[in-house]
Amino acid sequence: MTMQQETKPAVEIGSRIVFTKTISESDVYLYAGITGDFSPNHIDEVYMSAGRYGRRIAHGTLMMGLMSAASARLYLGRTVSLGYDRIRFTAPVFFGDTIATSYTLVRIDEEKRRAYADVECVNQDGAVVAVATNVRAWVD
Repeated sequence: MTMQQETKPAVEIGSRIVFTKTISESDVYLYAGITGDFSPNHIDEVYMSAGRYGRRIAHGTLMMGLMSAASARLYLGRTVSLGYDRIRFTAPVFFGDTIATSYTLVRIDEEKRRAYADVECVNQDGAVVAVATNVRAWVD
């Protein structure tokens, strides 16, 4: 197999997958336990009720987990994530929000053996809550 054949993905530029999940209170508490991020923003309803959002919000980095889940569903061959660039958490995610995470392949650099995708998390009201660019590398 030539290098070019190894790097050719099973999908084409513009290929897109959407992963949808409703964020529950248990999701947030489990995530807090795994990461150690027990900020009152995520676990203290009384504290948050006095602030701008009026209630607890999910961790922004939990949205990155949804981005990772979406990336795993778009098969590019044997790749690993090199990370996420230009990550922004653009709106709060509340308990009970349903987040649709779209993962769209936008560029392939065959010389560097990299794939680039635009990733966007949108809530049930159509508000964009997080965006990023994912970089994947072929490891054949």
